[in-house]
Amino acid sequence: MRERLKKLVADKRVRIALLLVAALLLLILVKSVFFAQSGGKGASYSPTEREARLAAVLTSIEGVKEANVLISEEDGVPVSAVVVFAGEDAILTRMRLIDATASALNVARGAVYVFPAQK
Repeated sequence: MRERLKKLVADKRVRIALLLVAALLLLILVKSVFFAQSGGKGASYSPTEREARLAAVLTSIEGVKEANVLISEEDGVPVSAVVVFAGEDAILTRMRLIDATASALNVARGAVYVFPAQK
């Protein structure tokens, strides 16, 4: 049995095949570690109740089909917000989103950042 294994490993084709299998396994491992994606559309972030409520309100604005909100807070007080929306990407839509978000959170309009969702 040992002699048979030595002959098998001595075969050039077998060594190349083993090397290819090892390289493939290494590539799969590297991909899973460095390029892992969370399931779903974005990151594995769960919106807070405040973010979900604001997103629901923003979705009712004309031209907005869907909205996701991320609120940045310091000591429990909102300081800025990011809004990602799907729908009509127009200046008026963006202005409405900025005004509604700034008013709801009592932050400056300049602290609200609005972006269209990836198509």
